[in-house]
Amino acid sequence: MNQIEGSIKVPYFQIDESWKSRTGKGVSVAVIDSGIDTNHPDLCGKVKESVEARLDNKRIIFEPSEAGDSAGHGTACAGIISRIAPDAEFYSIKVLGAGGLGDGQAFLAGLEYAIKNRYQIVNLSLGTTKPQFFAPLHDLLDRAYQAGCIVVAAANNLPQPSFPSVFSSSLISVSKSEEANYFNFGFRYGEVIELTAPGVNIHTAWLGGGYRNLTGNSFACPHIVGIIALLLEANPGLTPFQIKSALYAIAKENQIHETEMEK
Repeated sequence: MNQIEGSIKVPYFQIDESWKSRTGKGVSVAVIDSGIDTNHPDLCGKVKESVEARLDNKRIIFEPSEAGDSAGHGTACAGIISRIAPDAEFYSIKVLGAGGLGDGQAFLAGLEYAIKNRYQIVNLSLGTTKPQFFAPLHDLLDRAYQAGCIVVAAANNLPQPSFPSVFSSSLISVSKSEEANYFNFGFRYGEVIELTAPGVNIHTAWLGGGYRNLTGNSFACPHIVGIIALLLEANPGLTPFQIKSALYAIAKENQIHETEMEK
């Protein structure tokens, strides 16, 4: 790894350490989930728009919603992102109902909605194992990549591939680690799920202004979303490919530093 005066050199661009002190200001983050509790102290005033999927004559449309979060899952994910990037702008796209359950078509429509609105980062702490959604999700993720939307997806918690996390070329996929420091994420080049981030016993926002300690790949995903928000504020205009390259370079530096500390 080439380092020049405390910066990380990535092909065609260079990143210095200043990104770690950013707040995600001006970066748009779409959370496709169960909604966000906009009244939670950690998120109050940060959610710029909330929409909810509704079936209208056999097609899914999105309408402004004040229903908030029906399961807590979306609020928990947004709380993690907000802790890392407190000035990011949140856009809640509600596709899951009570118990965190939802329809695959609503999931597809939510992703398409985020792409059409060109939100800079999309948090997908959800997925599907149903093979009929493989092709349409793949097409949507190609569209997201071409539109400059950076999609981050959580791996399945069960030992079974889920879509879209296995589409490694057009998105960033994440699984949990026991690491506590969100800056110290890992990158496993060549693996189906390439990134690892904190996802064990994570203290984050919950419904009713409360908090919970949660474990799962769902909660590793927003850690990476928060990191990307910092990188984008410090380096506006980076493409999805460049962001992935930057994450890989930073993770390699993390591994080198960890190895040196062990000596």
